[in-house]
Amino acid sequence: MKLSIVIATRDREAMLAGALASLAAQRDAPAFEVVIVDNGSRDGTASLVRERATTAAYPLHYVFAARPNRGAARNAGVRAASGDVVLFIDDDVRLPDRFLFAHASAHAARAGRAVSGPILNVASVASQPKPTLANYSGAFFCTCNVSVGRAAFDTVGGFDENFTLYGWEDTELGLRLRESGVARGFAWDAYVWHIKPQHLETLETVVQKTVERGRMAARLLQKNDSMRTKLATGAYGFNLVRSTVLAPAWSLDRFHALATNERAPAGLRALARGQYLDGRYRVAMREALVSERDGSTARDA
Repeated sequence: MKLSIVIATRDREAMLAGALASLAAQRDAPAFEVVIVDNGSRDGTASLVRERATTAAYPLHYVFAARPNRGAARNAGVRAASGDVVLFIDDDVRLPDRFLFAHASAHAARAGRAVSGPILNVASVASQPKPTLANYSGAFFCTCNVSVGRAAFDTVGGFDENFTLYGWEDTELGLRLRESGVARGFAWDAYVWHIKPQHLETLETVVQKTVERGRMAARLLQKNDSMRTKLATGAYGFNLVRSTVLAPAWSLDRFHALATNERAPAGLRALARGQYLDGRYRVAMREALVSERDGSTARDA
């Protein structure tokens, strides 16, 4: 078995350097290569990868994909890969030293699966807890930590590049893989530490991703409106009513003001932040659903 690790990155040179160091420290790993897809970086990402490629004990490839598009970037990475199993991780992860061994062992034990593992969100590189039951995830395909056979990936056509904003492109691919007969595997030892420094998780940064995620949820629902998709995106009756009651559109400015009020108690700010983001996601998704449906109707006319 040969693994191809595909990492899409943009303007996160320092984070990527840490991920590459984690890969260099792997023990008992099968043969593997790493493909870095630079999705339009303006920092030193290209220089970093080319420098590491001269000293790495594994093949390290650099692919440039100028147009910011997570699905297109990962498709380009897979095209440049030569392994029979493709493993996707993010640039802001750190890996335990038998991470690749765990993924390879799961595929060796039972082929034909999409294998994922626990994703532990931590605030710093220094925080490296072991996974617990709370870290179990039922997600079928999350590109922060998932591997799948190259043949299965190619059969379903890879990522849909029409998911042009943040979110859901991996879930959509997972739906097609599942429909094609790919089973799900979960390997507890194949865990990652996902570095989320608090100073980078500002409300402005998170809300931009939240709005984009809401818009892409609408796109996913247009492609696949199954109950599985509605549950995943939150586009089902009870959740929409709950969100509307707790965070109606008229209240969002007030929740934002409270969430950013440094004089308010931390717990109250956190509660307001959650309600604000929940409301912004719901509004973005509903607006995009109307736009998607109007566009579909116009195309059909």
